Amino acid sequence: MLYLCQYMGHVIQRKDNGGVSIGSVSNIRNFSIIAHIDHGKSTLADRIIEMCGGLEKREMKAQVLDSMDIERERGITIKAQTVRLTYSANDGDVYVLNLIDTPGHVDFAYEVSRSLTACEGSVLVVDASQGVEAQTLANVYQAIDCNHEIVIALNKVDLPAADVDSAKQQIEDVIGLETSDAIPISAKSGLGVRDVIEAIITKLPAPKNGETGRFCALLVDSWYDQYLGVVILVRIFDGEIRSGDKIKMIATGGVHTVENVGYFLPKKTMTEKLTAGEVGFITASIKDISTCQVGDTITSEKLPCEKPLPGFKPSIPVVFCGIFPVDASDFEKLKESMQKLHLNDSSFSYETATSAALGFGFRCGFLGLLHLEIIQERLEREFNMDIIMTAPSVIYRIHMTNESVIELHNPAEMPDVVKIDKIEEPWLRATIIVPEPYLGNVLALCEDKRGEQVDLKFVGSRAVVQYNLPLNEVVFDFYDRLKSATKGYASFDYQTTGYIEGDLVKVSILVNGEPVDALSIIIHRSKAEKRGRALCTKLKDLIPKQLFKVAIQAAIGGKVIARETVSAYRKDVLAKCYGGDITRKRKLLEKQKEGKKRLRRFGDVEIPQKAFIEALKISDD
Repeated sequence: MLYLCQYMGHVIQRKDNGGVSIGSVSNIRNFSIIAHIDHGKSTLADRIIEMCGGLEKREMKAQVLDSMDIERERGITIKAQTVRLTYSANDGDVYVLNLIDTPGHVDFAYEVSRSLTACEGSVLVVDASQGVEAQTLANVYQAIDCNHEIVIALNKVDLPAADVDSAKQQIEDVIGLETSDAIPISAKSGLGVRDVIEAIITKLPAPKNGETGRFCALLVDSWYDQYLGVVILVRIFDGEIRSGDKIKMIATGGVHTVENVGYFLPKKTMTEKLTAGEVGFITASIKDISTCQVGDTITSEKLPCEKPLPGFKPSIPVVFCGIFPVDASDFEKLKESMQKLHLNDSSFSYETATSAALGFGFRCGFLGLLHLEIIQERLEREFNMDIIMTAPSVIYRIHMTNESVIELHNPAEMPDVVKIDKIEEPWLRATIIVPEPYLGNVLALCEDKRGEQVDLKFVGSRAVVQYNLPLNEVVFDFYDRLKSATKGYASFDYQTTGYIEGDLVKVSILVNGEPVDALSIIIHRSKAEKRGRALCTKLKDLIPKQLFKVAIQAAIGGKVIARETVSAYRKDVLAKCYGGDITRKRKLLEKQKEGKKRLRRFGDVEIPQKAFIEALKISDD
């Protein structure tokens, strides 16, 4: 029996039997699609949904699992989505396929890790015209760490530039996977996609049956719905869950009563229960998303499981910057926007901050520069906010002379250098895959960014380079310069490795003798003078003239390392002197000089918002 129920404005399709009946756990396959950005992962997901009848033809659209406008415009996946499909296989059985989509960009490796934890296998998509890229390596190694079986699909084989044999050789040489059963496909036209689905059924293992029968589920993701409260995406490992059951979050200790149980087809669809091996969602009128920690274990309140599931590491912000409203009166509106964003993106963190130059705002943490860009764009488009963002920085560890250690997020809060014993900065291991002709440019860029070469090998006509780099240099303009130096042909991936002591200094910008905290930066001593001079030169053009000279200085502590001067407006006070003694002219010039000196002492220089925005765009070039 099929009917519709209206729930708080949502029309939800519902089936009495909970959808397609599952004969046993052996007929379930949970899998992710992993790939480098722009290798056709979302397109392959579209074709699989089409072939399994997940949506009617009139409802299908490109990137059907990418729900945000920004995802569709940029052609990237930001949030992992899930969909439940049914497929009649060649062996005559009907299988339930739970596809958990994954992002491809390095910034969202965290989303990939939690998707893979909920699955038993992966489909590795490699662009036959591009070959193995850096993020291909990172994602497939994550899948191998999760003990996944892997189905290899070589995409875009219908392109003139496709070289299937070369792509296979690269997979074997670089990753070390056997490619004899790799499937050539074209996700755009649908060529070979049915073979991929059959391989998922035959090669990927079914979920294991629960051993104890006690309800135990992994919290894969959570987001806020204005009608249902917090929606929790779960993978059931043992037992079953029904509406009305009382559940307990092991990490936070919260106890809730389940109201709705269901899955995505990809529409929200309610069902009677979810059992071991299935992926679905539950709602329990939870208003605070902080009680639902991603990676937590959910169990029954009455009969809890014996031990929590391994889960996965929580997201750790690596890039920080300040976000301030252009109009100070918009602070409350910005605060409300931040709260709503955090509800739907738990990896984005924020706390209130103040700046002498910019007023009240927030210090925000991001997974990387692309994540920062996405948040900025969402604030401007979805919440109609006019904002100023300070220069991105990373977390530094400050070892004080009293043997205490503090973490520094904001350069403006750096303690007195006399009290500092040493400063440590985060480093990362970067993997860059680049065509041979551009290798010299990449090596020169990495050396300029204080990099230490770890490995260099050649696979066909491409080089695989590994460098240890300071994260501070990477978040500034590394990615843009890498693309420029290689005409866009290089691919880049990184993993943070730890903290290393560095000769770091705080460069302060003084305008008319007053420090501007929003423009303070922490940088390696060898680059401090160059960056300070560039900032002063840029600000000279951006700060409007006053009735007195304005000095713009870059300083390390009390030592000025660069200076520019904004000249004053000039008035010809001698214009009315048409003769007479020179002492009269001298008297007027001295009076003007004293007036300008007094103005400079008491004058307040207003720095326009445009100056902050433009000054933060300075590159090392």
